[in-house]
Amino acid sequence: MTLLTATPGQTIGPFFGYALPFDGCSALVPPGSPNAVQLSGIVADGDGRPVPDALIEIWQADADGTVPTSPGSLHRDGFTFTGWGRASTGDDGRYSFSTVLPGPCQPGAAPFIAVAVFARGLLNRVFTRAYVPGDRLSDDPLLASLPPERRDTLIATRDAGGLRFDIQLQDAPGKPETVFLRYPGHQR
Repeated sequence: MTLLTATPGQTIGPFFGYALPFDGCSALVPPGSPNAVQLSGIVADGDGRPVPDALIEIWQADADGTVPTSPGSLHRDGFTFTGWGRASTGDDGRYSFSTVLPGPCQPGAAPFIAVAVFARGLLNRVFTRAYVPGDRLSDDPLLASLPPERRDTLIATRDAGGLRFDIQLQDAPGKPETVFLRYPGHQR
């Protein structure tokens, strides 16, 4: 009989230290590059406290709305945009990526960055989207399917460095839970 090692989704953790450090993990483009923006925010729990040990992954299209298909997401060569990044939160619950503003992937859709969150208390990652603020939001099919009071949890705000997208893991006083998505085949 072969004994298999439990995966993080099958146990209680955090187990993220093994998967984190690699050069440029949070820099989809080098900071200071033309058109580079920071996507940053805070991950908070149901009491509104920062989560110091979360792991955030993002996937996104490039500025033209093309989803990258280049292999080697972990390889950062300074000019190939792979559309994928990973960042951990600090003691203050903050994460940050250096990236570009994505273009819309489909006609009629608003540009967004796909986000996955791994954190304590979650047996499986959760998925959400960080929409780029702008005039295309009202026509986006996903946003249009949500009650108006829930849409704002998916829309990033502009700040001095680029975009801010806070992630609220549960309802907290004065802060509604971020809308999380379920994809086909995703375990609960």
